[in-house]
Amino acid sequence: MSTSVGQQALSQDRVGIVTELSPAAAAAANASGPVPGSGGPRSEPTRRAILDAARAQFAARGYEGTTIRAVAAEAGVDPSMVMRYFHNKADLFTAAITMALYVPDLDTVPPAERGELITRHFVDRWEDPVSGAEMIALIRTAVTSEIVAGQLQAVLSQLITKPIAALGDKRADERSALIASQLLGIGLCRYILRMRPLISLPPDAVVAVVAPSVQRYLTDPTVTP
Repeated sequence: MSTSVGQQALSQDRVGIVTELSPAAAAAANASGPVPGSGGPRSEPTRRAILDAARAQFAARGYEGTTIRAVAAEAGVDPSMVMRYFHNKADLFTAAITMALYVPDLDTVPPAERGELITRHFVDRWEDPVSGAEMIALIRTAVTSEIVAGQLQAVLSQLITKPIAALGDKRADERSALIASQLLGIGLCRYILRMRPLISLPPDAVVAVVAPSVQRYLTDPTVTP
């Protein structure tokens, strides 16, 4: 398989997912663009601090376990300030989890290399310090929160179902579900459970082993709608 598949052009979409960023990563993620929440430019530093605290709380405690008071305490502000800028926990969650996703364009590679493109795209996301932490936090939180589970399904729809459907495949939903089970299993075992020897394999080796299974799910004629 070609090792250059992961360098193909990607299109951009936006979807909300929960994040778990280090202070440096959070600063980089928030360095540009408008800051969500009510208020003008003077309140942006406070809103950034609240959003950073919210990401950390949602990642560590999940949606149900996170409270406005805990977010305020971590941000160093009064709970009334959180309510002033974000109104309620649901709106705070939505503001904290919004990020850009880059969707693989399967038309940029030959049909025989599409499984590798999808697999490499996911492995690259997991390996990146920022997006990898976001994916880890999303999966951890989705297990205990129906709201975040819905966010995870939206992410998978954007990253897997949408590119397959764009090819005109009427079995995109079925194929993407099988592919998601494979890729989420790798993500869980390698990056969350850190199972050995899987965690010690180079990323290219993981792609080489997993991509044939993803390719089979893409082309297997026995997958029926």
